Amino acid sequence: MKGQSLRLANWHRRVAAVGAEPAMRSWLAAKGSLTARLAAHCERLRVRRLHQKAALCSFEEAAPIGLARRVRVWEREVVLCCDGVPAVFGHTVVPMSATQSDWPLFSALGERSLGSILFDDPQVERGPLEFARLRGSHPLLARVHAALGARAADLDGHVFHARRCVYRRHQGLLMVTEVFLPAVLDLAAATTKNAT
Repeated sequence: MKGQSLRLANWHRRVAAVGAEPAMRSWLAAKGSLTARLAAHCERLRVRRLHQKAALCSFEEAAPIGLARRVRVWEREVVLCCDGVPAVFGHTVVPMSATQSDWPLFSALGERSLGSILFDDPQVERGPLEFARLRGSHPLLARVHAALGARAADLDGHVFHARRCVYRRHQGLLMVTEVFLPAVLDLAAATTKNAT
């Protein structure tokens, strides 16, 4: 059990608790759609879907989405790329008990943004954001490295911050976790430079 605890993140309700630099805190605590904010910082935003399938949720995901233990859920993973550069890794889990009525468009998203559904639907309730600094042993970081392939070598030595949020629609819960990659900080710097 000790080995498992070393792989878990400590999630906090206050962004200041994760020790992120100011530019990263700005991304972590941003209100509204992250997809829309990324699109405003680049010329071309692409949602690259990695997969959408049944999988086991992690130990730290079960309780927030109303599950008593680690069980199979619907899982979706994407990489949000700004002008061809990976900026954010997105990981979504939905309990198998959720119905088509709860999340009518989830199964047909393809490479469309999940944020466009969550923020455009008045029936969706958004819970509070939680923030974490991910250890190198965290399972999501292994997925990030696998998703980026050869580009993953550029991530060595970087600190990773993430945020997560639970959404409710009718009786269905859905949790989105976003891992911010180093390139997201370059977006803010490039926007500032172009504005001067």
